[in-house]
Amino acid sequence: MKIVHIAPPWIAVPPRDYGGTETVVHCLIEEQIAQGHDVTLIAAGDSQTSAHLIPLIQRGLREDAVPWNDHQRELAYLQQAISFIQGHDFDIVHTHVSSGGDMFLFPLLAQLRVPHITTLHSNLPFQPAEIPDEVSKERFLRWAPQVPMVAISESARQQQGLPLNFVGVVHHGLPLKDIPAPLMQPSDAFLWLGRFVPEKGPHLAIKAAQQAHKPLILAGKITQDTPRIQKYYREEIEAQVDGQQIQNHGPADFQEKQELMRQARGFLNPIEWEEPFGMVMIEAMAAGCPVISFARGAAPEIIRNGETGFLVETLDEMVQAMGRIDEINRETVRAHIQESFSCEAMERKYYAIYHKVISIFQPEELPFFE
Repeated sequence: MKIVHIAPPWIAVPPRDYGGTETVVHCLIEEQIAQGHDVTLIAAGDSQTSAHLIPLIQRGLREDAVPWNDHQRELAYLQQAISFIQGHDFDIVHTHVSSGGDMFLFPLLAQLRVPHITTLHSNLPFQPAEIPDEVSKERFLRWAPQVPMVAISESARQQQGLPLNFVGVVHHGLPLKDIPAPLMQPSDAFLWLGRFVPEKGPHLAIKAAQQAHKPLILAGKITQDTPRIQKYYREEIEAQVDGQQIQNHGPADFQEKQELMRQARGFLNPIEWEEPFGMVMIEAMAAGCPVISFARGAAPEIIRNGETGFLVETLDEMVQAMGRIDEINRETVRAHIQESFSCEAMERKYYAIYHKVISIFQPEELPFFE
């Protein structure tokens, strides 16, 4: 099958550190190539891929400190991508949407006379600050039902209040070959890793560790440099770090992240929102690290309660689960990811959806940006 992916222009594929969408795109593409498919990737020029790379820009826009709301740069990139596709012969076009400017794809895809799907990596509608000024949110979203979409979890699909055309649900996957085997004798410390924002719950992870009298390592960074987030980090996080029980590792690259997860007794995920997926949970479990998470968003789809971690409702329950963490077999945790959240599992599901969409595809003649 001849497949072409359009990655967002902001970050290379795969990312050097943070970039969940780009991590998933890389994982899927490499497995598709391993399965014998002819794959093309339209992405930033600093991407590293086994696919045929079409670098429409020299490097990810974030490398040049382009602000997220510079939608004209993204629009130009996406228009060039669609123009390239129209001049070539592909069986399926796979696009990936996760932020406001990506919604330029909706009207562009409506004109594309090639079967296509779009993976919705975040929840629509996106935050108002991310919505392109050139066209109102409503006028963008009116095109969304025309696009065959894939949700990244059943929870994410159910959360959408818009009349979207979902053609399937595919959980994200990870390349297990790149992740070391579980460590059977981990340290005593628990781990929290992510962005330092309230909805990710690092302040609750600190409280849980303090109440459980367990050491905690924080590994993250501030990606929203706003007064609100700065105040939150200063008062709720930094003030609690004592360098002994609560330690702040700082941002972790891929290798550091994997070693932190292998060494951790367990991973704390006290999220305070309906997270569409949660890559960090499968990353931890791939390293054999059991996860204790609030039962919100996709967490119940990812964690097998009592087998690969614990699903809890309150902070007190999280503290109690921390005392039971050694009941979880770390090899069982790893095997769960291999079975359900590997690149191979993800590729199989997308392959079935590709065939489904190709068989029913009927291009429509729609006015462009009417």
